[in-house]
Amino acid sequence: MILIAGAGIGGLAAALSLHHAGLACSVFEQSAEVRELGVGVNVLPHAIQILADLGLLPALDAVGIRTRELTLANRFGQAVWTELRGTEAGHAAPQFSIHRGKLLGVLHAAAVARGIPVHTGQRLAGFSQDADVVTAVFETGETLAGEALVGADGIHSVVRHAFFKEGPPTWTGIMLWRGAVEWPVFADGRSMLIAGGMRAKFVLYPIMQSKPGTRLTNWAVAARVSDGSTPPPRREDWSRPGRLDDLLPFVQDNFQLDRLGMVDPLALIRASAAFWEYPMCDRDPLPGWTHGRVTLLGDAAHPMYPVGSNGASQAVLDGAALARHVSALGAARGLAAYDAERRPATAEVVRLNRAGGPERVIDVVEERAPYGFSDIEAVASQAERQAIVRGYAVTAGFAPA
Repeated sequence: MILIAGAGIGGLAAALSLHHAGLACSVFEQSAEVRELGVGVNVLPHAIQILADLGLLPALDAVGIRTRELTLANRFGQAVWTELRGTEAGHAAPQFSIHRGKLLGVLHAAAVARGIPVHTGQRLAGFSQDADVVTAVFETGETLAGEALVGADGIHSVVRHAFFKEGPPTWTGIMLWRGAVEWPVFADGRSMLIAGGMRAKFVLYPIMQSKPGTRLTNWAVAARVSDGSTPPPRREDWSRPGRLDDLLPFVQDNFQLDRLGMVDPLALIRASAAFWEYPMCDRDPLPGWTHGRVTLLGDAAHPMYPVGSNGASQAVLDGAALARHVSALGAARGLAAYDAERRPATAEVVRLNRAGGPERVIDVVEERAPYGFSDIEAVASQAERQAIVRGYAVTAGFAPA
């Protein structure tokens, strides 16, 4: 039995991959229930292929949008880079724009339907291990022994903290506000926009088809509110409500709203009944995830800035690699092989995300042409822009063949 601490996207995806490989596992979630929280995420084709192989594509189609195109633009709405995504770009699997809670719901429903135990109200308190077994201890007082323990318990991971005393996550002064609202279809109803510059960026994409002529539309604003020399004003918490007075100055001051074209960010934000704030935090890559029969996965292993659509995607990839190696080599050797494959790859994504990921192309153009341009080629050549965006895709493992 493999024990998984955390029933988030990473923990449930890992459980499904382990089950698919014929390995028994149980999931333990600290919350009283698995709740469909959050707003939009994007899941890239290499991760969707894994979920498709698990039989989840119809369920994803029922609650998400197959992303067709991405446009990266400056704060005036001038296109810096446009590219097709998913199957439109030649991938075997689509990219999905989807509500995080709906994605979690698909994974949870599949786990329950397949008989994978998902225990709620079970916060991990600690663990011990020897050469043959690991024993998890929960705050309820219950103990359970297994072949391996997987810490998929997020950026404040109990499992990670047992091996590394790191203190709070790293914050460089960027605050992220995110919301979702029913909104008239823009463009073709399957497109993403990321616009802005070095001080603030605006992100827009639909995440669910609902009433005719509208989509549940995800928006996000990332803005620098500090130099990062002090801790964030509020703890990292995806369920913390945002405040209009904090957000609106960054929208009003950093975007020429009449030139963005697709949608008026101010109108979109004001129409949102609620939205949430989150300081963009990560942690430094670790020298090792696996310690005997215990390992890390997802945000517990590699928390990263939410750029480049890689947070959920890399967690899904972790789960598939974990299942493949443990199935082939057994628990102890399999965890070591999983670490050797996934840790270096995700460390590079963490580092690239700190530098802006593919969105860095916007910063390069703004630095050279802060008031817009008449010819993008005179500012940054096609080859230079492609090197930034496609180079990131290669490193993150989702460049089309």
